[in-house]
Amino acid sequence: MKWFLAKLVYRIVCGHGNHTAQFDEQLRLIYAEDELHAFHKARLLGEGDSLKEEIESLVNLRWKFIDVTELHLLACDTDGAETYSMIREEADANLYIRSIQQTGTQLLQRCLQQFTTINCSTIGT
Repeated sequence: MKWFLAKLVYRIVCGHGNHTAQFDEQLRLIYAEDELHAFHKARLLGEGDSLKEEIESLVNLRWKFIDVTELHLLACDTDGAETYSMIREEADANLYIRSIQQTGTQLLQRCLQQFTTINCSTIGT
């Protein structure tokens, strides 16, 4: 098992969303067997983040998980710990979301390629 640093991106919606688009970029520690498992674990973490749900009910804010855009192998000690967060305002929310989703898809493809390469090379041994 290895430690990974994953960047998760959320969209923040206040009230009915009649404001400049805001995004929260967080770095999280993920403990997983390999990069592919870390990617999926980070996505599950983003989709089920209960802390955001508590805030939503108190102040009429919603955090909508967009995707995982970065993974870095680390040597750390706390699974799922938030290590960084940045809130952004974007003039074109749809363009930003598409770029986040495209980056997440590319990251998943890279993880799958590495996973397949590693597992195929171990089959022959």
